[in-house]
Amino acid sequence: MRALLQLLRTGRGWRVGGPAAARLPQAASAGSGPRRAMALYRTEERGQLHSQDYRIFFKNVAGHYISPFHDIPLKVDSKKEENGIPTKKARNDESENLFNMVVEIPRWTNAKMEIATQEPLNPIKQDVKDGKPRFTANIFPYKGYIWNYGALPQTWEDPHQKDKSTNCCGDNDPIDVCEIGSKVLSPGEVIHVKILGILALIDEGETDWKLIAINANDPEASKFHEMDLNWDSSASAPLVAGLTDIDDVRKFKPGYLEATINWLTYYKVPEGKPENKFAFNGEFKNKAFALEIIKSTHECWKAMLMKKCDRGAINCTNVQVCGSPFHCTPEKARSLVESLQSQETIHGGHEKRQEKRLLQAASGRWNGDLSGRERLRAERSMAQKDHAHQKQIFWRIKKYSDQVN
Repeated sequence: MRALLQLLRTGRGWRVGGPAAARLPQAASAGSGPRRAMALYRTEERGQLHSQDYRIFFKNVAGHYISPFHDIPLKVDSKKEENGIPTKKARNDESENLFNMVVEIPRWTNAKMEIATQEPLNPIKQDVKDGKPRFTANIFPYKGYIWNYGALPQTWEDPHQKDKSTNCCGDNDPIDVCEIGSKVLSPGEVIHVKILGILALIDEGETDWKLIAINANDPEASKFHEMDLNWDSSASAPLVAGLTDIDDVRKFKPGYLEATINWLTYYKVPEGKPENKFAFNGEFKNKAFALEIIKSTHECWKAMLMKKCDRGAINCTNVQVCGSPFHCTPEKARSLVESLQSQETIHGGHEKRQEKRLLQAASGRWNGDLSGRERLRAERSMAQKDHAHQKQIFWRIKKYSDQVN
C-alpha cells in the first residue's frame, strides 16, 4: 500500500537510482495503444552527474545488466529470434514502423550524453573534450538540443563501408534519432518511436544519418496515426492517405525541419569547427528511404556482432545475443560493472582528499600555495556541485588565489 501511494504521488512509476526507470507494466487490452518500452528496462546511475565517472547502466526485467547498444531489440514486438536477433515479420505497416529508441539527450539540455560504444555493456556517459565533460553550445535562438536525441539499438554505421547514397563511410556509431514529440524525455529512457523520415548529415567527411521520429506514446503522435479514407469510384479499394511521413512534419510542425537543418549546420561552429554539410542538398528523405537505411545499418551491426567485419575499438559484450562470440553470462556482466565501481571508489577517494586540501587552502588552513593547475582542478571540481555551493566555494578559492598572487 505504501508503494502504491508513492506511485500515485509521483505519477511516473518508480526509479532504480537513475534518470529513467522502469514503468510498471500495464495490462494489455483490445484497442490499446503501443505498450511502454520502459516496462522491460530500468537504469542505474553510477558516479556523479557531469563528471567523467558518470555512467547510466541498463538492466532488463530480470534485473540483469545488459547493453543498450546490443541487447535491446531494434524492432518492437519481435518475439521470434535467431541468435538473439529479431527475425519475426511485422503483421502490418504500423508495427513494421515501430522501433525502440534509447534516449541519450533530453530536449533543451546541453550535456553531450552518448552510448559509450567502446566500454563493456555500453553505458550512457557524457562525452569528454579537452579533459572536461562536453556541453554543446546554444545555437541562437535555441536552448540546447531541439529534440529528444538518441539512437536506435542494434544498428551501426560502419566506418569501413561506403554508403551508396552519400559516397561517404559511416561514423562508427548507432544511427541517431531526433524525436520530435511534445514530451521532454530522460537519459536512459527506452521508448517506441515511429519513423517519419531521415536526413543525411556529412560530419567531417563521414555519413551521420539523422532519423526524424515521434514517440508512439506522445499526445501528438495521434496526428501521425490517423488515416483519411477517400473512396475513388474508379478504384477497387479506398485510397489511403496516411499521415505517416516526412511531409506531415511540415504540416503539423511547421518550421521544425528548417530549424533542424539550421541547428545541425552550426552546432559545432562555436567549438572552432566548420559548418556541417548535407547530402542531397539538405533534402529530407521519406519514411520508405529511412526504413531502408535502418535495415542496412542493422545488417552492419549483425556482421559486427558475429565477428564478420572489422569492429575497431567497438565493445560488443552482450548478454542476450546468444550466438555472438562476444556473449557473456549475467554473472560476468555484473562483475564487469562491479569492477568499474571499485575503480570509481578508489578514484573518487583521491578526488575527495584533493578537494579537501584545496578547501583547506581556500580557508587559510593549508600552508602551501595553490598552483595554477590546482586552481584549475578546483574549478573543475566546483562544476560538479549544486549552484549555491558552487558560488560559495568559488569566491573562497578566488579570494585565497588573489592573496597568494
